[in-house]
Amino acid sequence: MNLRAIIAVVRRDLVVVMGSRSVVLPALIVPAMLLVVLPALAGLAPVLLGSVSAADMFRVLEALPPEASERLTGDPGTQAAQLAVTYLLAPMILIVPVMFATVIAADALAGEKERGTLEGLLLTPLSDRELMVAKLAAAWVPAVVLGLAGSILYATVANIVVVPQTGRLILPTPEYAMMALWVGPTFAAAALGAIVLVSVRSNSTQEAFQLGGVVVLPVVVIVITQATGVVLLSVPLLLMSGLVALALAAVLLLIGSRALSRTRMGEKLG
Repeated sequence: MNLRAIIAVVRRDLVVVMGSRSVVLPALIVPAMLLVVLPALAGLAPVLLGSVSAADMFRVLEALPPEASERLTGDPGTQAAQLAVTYLLAPMILIVPVMFATVIAADALAGEKERGTLEGLLLTPLSDRELMVAKLAAAWVPAVVLGLAGSILYATVANIVVVPQTGRLILPTPEYAMMALWVGPTFAAAALGAIVLVSVRSNSTQEAFQLGGVVVLPVVVIVITQATGVVLLSVPLLLMSGLVALALAAVLLLIGSRALSRTRMGEKLG
């Protein structure tokens, strides 16, 4: 593979994407709300709103697996704060890599025709395979890096607000580490496969954004089921979820590789 040419295309795409307000603004606002404000408020809720009754907390603990409830320490209010930031809100860190993989890929693929740069891209000396690798890497690598940075930010905020109440660090837990290091990257890959299929059929970046927004729904479902106690994420379940996402990504990207051929992309010039 022509690594130098691939890196050049990746660098070009990142410069273009980071110059777009539709990417930069969500990159600042969404993580600030999801990964800073919400865990801070949840962790400080017992301090700001008052104590939590032991009876209410007992009913919550009954729904948790033993290994999860054993990690909770302190009075009911402190346990509620720990539960909120380590279980109820923690899956939100998955939204960041999935969202950015979608946004960056949509701009890097559907945005080429909109910016009038598609013809120049097709004239590069890269093969179809190298061109696809460059486009996918330009979206997946930043999404994973931002996802890991977001998970570190979330854990830092959660520890800062809860450690004074518990006297010890509460994150990362094994489940949290699995979400940050395994589920986030694999979900981002699956989202990338879906957005490839959407983008090559879209005539504008906005259209790709709208259609690609659906890929965030599985993460929203995970957040809701975890918050409501319908499904409590465990290491085996998270491992299996990542494997399913990886298999889905492989299938979608295999299909998408045909759509990213020069012949198919050249049709957009017509």
